Amino acid sequence: MFDKLKPQPEDKIIKLIGMYAADPRDQKLDLGVGVYKDASGNTPVMRAVKKAEARLLESQDTKKYVGLLGNLDFVAAMGDLVLGDSVDSSRVTGAQTPGGTGAIRQIFELINMASPDATVWISDPSWPNHEAILKYLGMNIGKYRYFDDATCGVDFDGMMADLDGVAEGDVVLLHGCCHNPTGANITLEQWGQVTDLVLSKNVMPMIDFAYQGFGDGLDEDAEGVRYMAARVPEMLVAASCSKNFGLYRDRVGVALALCKGETTLTKGAMATLNRVNFSFPPDHGATVVAIIMADPDLKAEWMEELESMRTSMLSLRTGLAEALRRETNSDRFDFVADHRGMFSRLGLTSDQVDQLRETHGIYMVGDSRFNVAGLPADGLDDLAKAVAAVL
Repeated sequence: MFDKLKPQPEDKIIKLIGMYAADPRDQKLDLGVGVYKDASGNTPVMRAVKKAEARLLESQDTKKYVGLLGNLDFVAAMGDLVLGDSVDSSRVTGAQTPGGTGAIRQIFELINMASPDATVWISDPSWPNHEAILKYLGMNIGKYRYFDDATCGVDFDGMMADLDGVAEGDVVLLHGCCHNPTGANITLEQWGQVTDLVLSKNVMPMIDFAYQGFGDGLDEDAEGVRYMAARVPEMLVAASCSKNFGLYRDRVGVALALCKGETTLTKGAMATLNRVNFSFPPDHGATVVAIIMADPDLKAEWMEELESMRTSMLSLRTGLAEALRRETNSDRFDFVADHRGMFSRLGLTSDQVDQLRETHGIYMVGDSRFNVAGLPADGLDDLAKAVAAVL
C-alpha cells in the first residue's frame, strides 16, 4: 500500500528549520519560524499562564472528556475578546479547536458542508496553509490582489477590483490584523469599504485572527473585525491563542460563527465536524485561557505582558528601519516601521535571500518574509549591513 504514496512537497518553513539546525556556524540568525522570542532568544511561558496552570494543577480532579465543542467558558471568553460588544452574544456560537490552524480547517469544512460550490477568496499573498488546506479539501479557490511590491503597502484598489468578481454565496477570507506574510494592514476606513462590498454582494466574510494584541493593541487590532461584525448578518472567525497567550505547543484555538439569529444548526454542525475530525479538543490550554480571562488580576497581568511583547516588536521594527536607512542611504525599507505584527517582507529576490543565508548565516523564507520577534536588538546594524551587501 505505502509504495503507492506520492512524494509530498516539503513545507518551506519546516525545511528552513532543518537547514538552520544543520548550520554549524556560531554566528547565525533564524528569522524564519513564526514564534515570539524575548531579548535572550527564548520563547517564554507567560507569567499569567504559569499561575493559571498552577491553579489548574491544584484544582483539577479528573481528565474525563469535556464535550465535543470543548470548554464553553473558553469559547465564550474568546468570543468576547474578538467581538467585544459589537454583536448580541446570542447570535454567536463556537467550537474549541486544536490551534488556529484547526479552527481554519473546521471552518473550511463547515463552509464545504453548507455550500460545497462556494469559492473561498484569499489574499495574494496569504498564509500558505490557507491555500494548502483548501486544495486538500478540493474546494474552489479565488485570489485577490493584496500587496504592492513597489510600495510594500496594501494594493487596495487591486483588492477591491478583484473582489468585485465574487459571486453571491462566496466566502472572502480576511486577515483580522498583522497580515501574514506581509505585515501590511488595511485601515478602518477600508474595512468599511470591504464591509459594504460584502453586504452588496451577499458573501460570507471569514476572518483569520491569529495575532490579536500583536499589532496596535487588543481592542485596536479588533476594530475592523468588530465594525464588520456589527453590520453583517453572518461571519466566521478563526482565532488562535498561540501568539497572544504563547500557547504554541498546547494547540489552543476557536472557530466562531456569527449567525443571523438561531445558532442551533450551526452549533450542531460544528459539534459533528469536531466529532469526525478529532472527537474532543485538547483541554489543558483552553482551560488555562478560561482561568485567565475569568480572573481580573490574572487578566490584567496577561494584558500587561502582552503589551510588553507588542511594544518590543514595534521597537525592533523601528530600529531595523533606521539601521537599514543608514546602511542603504535610502528610505526603501522605511515601511518596516509602519507594518504591524510578527512579519514583514523585505522585498528581496530569492537569490538575495539565498546570499543572506549562505554568506551571512541569516535565515528567512524565500519571499524575504522575516520574523520581527526574531530580530536581535543588539544586532540590527549587522543585519542591515548584510542586507545592504546583497542588494
